[in-house]
Amino acid sequence: MEPSADVLARARGGDEAAFEELMRMHERQVLRTALRLLGRREDAEDAAQEVFLRLYKNLRGFRALAEIRPWLYRVTVNFSYDLGRKRRRFVAELPDEVAVVQTQESGVSLEQRRELLAEALAYLPEKERAAVVLREVEGLETAEVAEILGSTPVTVRTQVSTGRARLREIVARLERRKV
Repeated sequence: MEPSADVLARARGGDEAAFEELMRMHERQVLRTALRLLGRREDAEDAAQEVFLRLYKNLRGFRALAEIRPWLYRVTVNFSYDLGRKRRRFVAELPDEVAVVQTQESGVSLEQRRELLAEALAYLPEKERAAVVLREVEGLETAEVAEILGSTPVTVRTQVSTGRARLREIVARLERRKV
């Protein structure tokens, strides 16, 4: 039995240290995805806690370690949707302020662009946000994203394409607002 399969077998048998190892193996994936979907660290940590609680309750259903990763993505996305709806800070349309357009060449640092992108993600509809995060940020294949979201590859490609276009527009508006 390979070491990773052994961890799953031990965790399924009630070994708490093995379950903690499983959590460590997937902690970054879950937190990173939840943070990008929810936009707030506190919310992402709450989501991760619930996701791992659900993993613990459902451990017996996993026969192989490879089954856990897509399941965790699916549960993270679904729980993030639910939590986001409960805690949603109602954000109306972005203000369409009249300001000097700040272009990408105008000295916006990479870190500032990342912050703008993270903020812009919050303005996307949840399904587009999930598709963009899973496909473009997490680097999953379109078929994997479709399976996780309970969708089709064509729908995922459309959501990603639309999401990327909206992100460009939102980032440009946020840049103008911060001038």
